[in-house]
Amino acid sequence: MVRGLEELGYAASLLAEGCYWLVAGPRRRQPVQLRAVFREARDIGVNAIPITAVLTFTVGMMLAIQGIETLRTFGAEAQVVLGIALSITREFACLIVAIVVAGRSGSAVAARIGTMVENQEIDALRVIGINPVRHLAAPVIIAMLVMVPALTVLGDITGLLGGGIYAAMEMDLGLGVYAERSLDVLQARDILQGLFKSVVFGLIIALVGLINGFQVRGGAEGVGRATTRSVVMAISLILVTDLIFTWFMNR
Repeated sequence: MVRGLEELGYAASLLAEGCYWLVAGPRRRQPVQLRAVFREARDIGVNAIPITAVLTFTVGMMLAIQGIETLRTFGAEAQVVLGIALSITREFACLIVAIVVAGRSGSAVAARIGTMVENQEIDALRVIGINPVRHLAAPVIIAMLVMVPALTVLGDITGLLGGGIYAAMEMDLGLGVYAERSLDVLQARDILQGLFKSVVFGLIIALVGLINGFQVRGGAEGVGRATTRSVVMAISLILVTDLIFTWFMNR
């Protein structure tokens, strides 16, 4: 418990210091480099587009399969459109995206920074006057806050498309009709709920990867432990946070 509180405080200090450099960096002639932000955004978001699209498309199709087969028992398979639309936009798109990003990028951040700690590169940055949080942490936080919601929007589209294709084949329902029904049942708050969650998930992934990376000890073995711990901790926190948000947002 004590270690957990220490890590929570360390994560809060990292976030506060990162926000400080975003605001005060230009005035101190040490701004957060846009090139570093774009590089992180490419690694976190752009490179994750194929796997995100495939997984959310698959989840959308699985929801359609299970929904149609379940609702057919009650003669209400036409209501599957409502179930797919709400499930994808509220829950599954942001959740799948967060898990993919935690596995790909959260672990990469922890491994990269942990290796720099062990090679004393972080100490070298401090010696030459470069703040490690400004140089390494702030670009990761910004990129996560931008790219995870962007990938969630992509996940919404591909997930709904996957469900629509199966529904069209199974129920003789045209994709145009499916899209029209989906838009009829969806409200702005349904989409915003998933986007809000994705912002929080992105922040969790960034902070977990950073604190595990900066606290690496024990050489190569320590880097491996930090990488594994980063993935497990991020996914666990994402699921618990999703449960809490779902409880309060759907009551």
